[in-house]
Amino acid sequence: MPIGFVLYMSSTDSLDQTIRAIDAFTKERDWEQFHSLKNLMASVSIEASELNETLQWSNPSAEVVCENPELIAEIADELADVMAYCLRICSVLGLDPVQIIQTKIEKNRLKYPVEISKGSSAKYTAYEK
Repeated sequence: MPIGFVLYMSSTDSLDQTIRAIDAFTKERDWEQFHSLKNLMASVSIEASELNETLQWSNPSAEVVCENPELIAEIADELADVMAYCLRICSVLGLDPVQIIQTKIEKNRLKYPVEISKGSSAKYTAYEK
């Protein structure tokens, strides 16, 4: 297992510190010139595809994945890429990632009321009359 890698959330780093680190990494390399919104959004999609590729042609349970240190490390790397690009977009647009997630959760609570959606994978449009 890679050094410093854990299977549980234990970081004392704040999201703000992480965004600043991503921004500093970008600035140090003079990569801001390449970070147009279009490029950043495309990069999220590209990295998400690479995340999907880690389990392509298989369907292991979370328990099985967690028992495979190489696979969990590969998944973690791809998740980190996706999240880093998402946080970079938040930074460029001045969006608070925690706030936009909380707002979206509230919107989803309204779209998917427990009494209608519990145990169902149907899209919210199936509940609309």
